[in-house]
Amino acid sequence: MSDNKAIDVAWSDSQYTDFVKKRGNRVARNAVAAMGVNKAAVDPTRMRTYHDTYSVSRKRTGQVTNQRQSGRCWMFSAFNVLRASTMETLDVDSFEFSQAYGMFYDKLEKANMALERIIAMIDRPFDDRELSFVLEHGMGDGGFYPFAMNLVLKWGVVPRDAMPDTASAKASAQMNVQLQRLIHRDACELKRLHEAGKDTGDLRAAKVGMLRDIWRVLAICLGEPPRTFDLEVAVGPDAQVPEKLLIAQEGAPKKAQTAKKDKDKKGADEKDKPQRILRDCGITPLEFLERYVRVDPADYVELVSIPSERYPFGQVYHPLLTDSVMGGRPIHMVNVEPEVLDAAAVASLRAGVPCEMACDVSKEFPRGDETFGGVLATDTMDFDSLLGTDLAMSREDMYASFESSLTHAMTFQGVELDGEGAPVAWRVENSWGKDACKDGYLIVSSDWFHLYGGEVVCRREFVPADVLALSEEGTAVDVEPWSGFGCAVGAARRA
Repeated sequence: MSDNKAIDVAWSDSQYTDFVKKRGNRVARNAVAAMGVNKAAVDPTRMRTYHDTYSVSRKRTGQVTNQRQSGRCWMFSAFNVLRASTMETLDVDSFEFSQAYGMFYDKLEKANMALERIIAMIDRPFDDRELSFVLEHGMGDGGFYPFAMNLVLKWGVVPRDAMPDTASAKASAQMNVQLQRLIHRDACELKRLHEAGKDTGDLRAAKVGMLRDIWRVLAICLGEPPRTFDLEVAVGPDAQVPEKLLIAQEGAPKKAQTAKKDKDKKGADEKDKPQRILRDCGITPLEFLERYVRVDPADYVELVSIPSERYPFGQVYHPLLTDSVMGGRPIHMVNVEPEVLDAAAVASLRAGVPCEMACDVSKEFPRGDETFGGVLATDTMDFDSLLGTDLAMSREDMYASFESSLTHAMTFQGVELDGEGAPVAWRVENSWGKDACKDGYLIVSSDWFHLYGGEVVCRREFVPADVLALSEEGTAVDVEPWSGFGCAVGAARRA
């Protein structure tokens, strides 16, 4: 190219000649044309070295859930962590909370937060960067673990069958278009009221009517959230519930009826006992939380590992314009070395407690591959050889240039450790249904998580003392959601 400013036609012609001369280019072109980049890049020799066996693994994880075409991964991951306590309390192998119930109040709280932010910025033009961010992202599906915990603490939880997913919960785009339009309409109305001389009190009074419209649309799309419901569920022999709420099914198994007299009652096969049904009628979502989710939803620390000179480790960060519940606990992320995330997650799993994780799941992922669709590793997708170029980037460069961000939340359920106790691979529960990935799970190598992961949310007891002190006593630094840090943690993208 003559001046290196514009692309010269003759230069492009020479690239064509050079390209078709090389057999490797032609083979790669044919493969990608036939099957796409990802499938053509799969290295089956490396893929088959990864196995779903783990030295530390939770046995009772529950049925794999499915967020379908909605951006609720953060809620599914959080509920998959919380339900572990309920499964132990009820002595059952699976239990699922209603994500539609959580979604209803998530959208209602987001609408209230968006309108409050619009009122706070009422003097600004709509193309102000902060106000335009609220208008663009205020009603999205995305979120973080603290979003779910704030909702649970305020509104409680209910079983899935008390409010099952509707078509709009499973595929939220059409509902979201209408909710977004309402917020945009309301922003214009609030602006007109302000210009007519109305004060903040008048604007908040108008907001009540606006939220009434939001509530009605949510009820139409998701159904009315139950104020009370009847809990009826078969429980195991070790269920930690009041005996007065249990009834035994009639027709005890024959084996239990004819047990040998000399057989020790204590050693009898528990599976042969009559099944017991728990019936707790007319309870509220908050009563269900208190009785059957016996962990503190506020007892967690959000750890992230975002390498950056501008946002150093050993600091707490708060992404602005991101919190979703007015008066709820704000998002405080402790930025630490990746080994701290590893240690906290391993400690949690060794204690039998699952924990949330987040990553850039799109990177080096053969999604949809029938044989290897459940593996995330750094040596299994050979894009460099396929495309004839070096695509390597450091984590710091990827975050600084907006190449990568933590876009998807899932749940750690197990880990394979080496001889020194360091992670080799993680067992990760996804929320794309049991037919996705590998029976709903992913095998995630430790080096992949160090490169493309970067968040673990654990209970306080599993976090090192110095990091816990920083989380609880450190002053959080506010960062814009469009900043390098904000984008890295997926402030506007996590789905």
